[in-house]
Amino acid sequence: MIHEPSSMNNQPSPINLFGLTGFPLGHSFSKEYFNNKFETEGLEDCFFELFPLKSIDEFPVLLKTQASLKGMAVTIPYKESIIPFLQIISGEAKVIGAVNCIEFLPEGLKGHNTDVTGFEKSFTPLLQPQHTRALILGTGGASKAVQYVLKKLTIPFLLVSRTPGVNAITYNEISEQLLKEYTIIINASPVGMSPHEDEAPQLLYEHIGPAHYLFDMIYKPAETKFLQQGKNRGAVIKNGYEMLLLQAEENWKIWNEL
Repeated sequence: MIHEPSSMNNQPSPINLFGLTGFPLGHSFSKEYFNNKFETEGLEDCFFELFPLKSIDEFPVLLKTQASLKGMAVTIPYKESIIPFLQIISGEAKVIGAVNCIEFLPEGLKGHNTDVTGFEKSFTPLLQPQHTRALILGTGGASKAVQYVLKKLTIPFLLVSRTPGVNAITYNEISEQLLKEYTIIINASPVGMSPHEDEAPQLLYEHIGPAHYLFDMIYKPAETKFLQQGKNRGAVIKNGYEMLLLQAEENWKIWNEL
């Protein structure tokens, strides 16, 4: 069941409502970020709200009960399962197979993937000549955006999953030799995300060193155990905060075509 957000009770219906859906959403920065943005830019008719859904099947009900919606962001675990509810998919999102931004058009809902732009612009500046192969931890929607960018950059990669899969290796298969060859490690999984800061992907961290580049798509905490392990061994590290900002601004460009 979808409940009306408490912050919107007894409040006039905004003309332009934007939101984020996923589950859970307690860790999200989007509401504060966009509402601050709207206030700073004097957009008094714009408002941003969180819409946690325990099941993606509740999405049509959300659309019916929130008639003011003009745009939505989508986060885990619904970046892939949201697609059947959309009428139009951008070419990029179709290739990737994941959507994190929904544009409300007269002809229907259009899915976009702005994770691609956010990740590419945040990831590429720290690349060094020895960063030629990558391990991507995770196989979900975020991972698919990373795969798309690495293909574009012609960086070979291997997918790593906790469960055996056709196109992925398991963490147990990551050897010292493999880590010598694959000097980029990208965490595209939720392992280590708040409130589970004590967790980290199961890697042979003792074989990570200054030649490595560890990128974590998680932004809270700012320095996950995954990144701490890399930092302690001299690796280049970066978290997902800049990526999130870039992705949010890309979303706004799409939604702002009102």
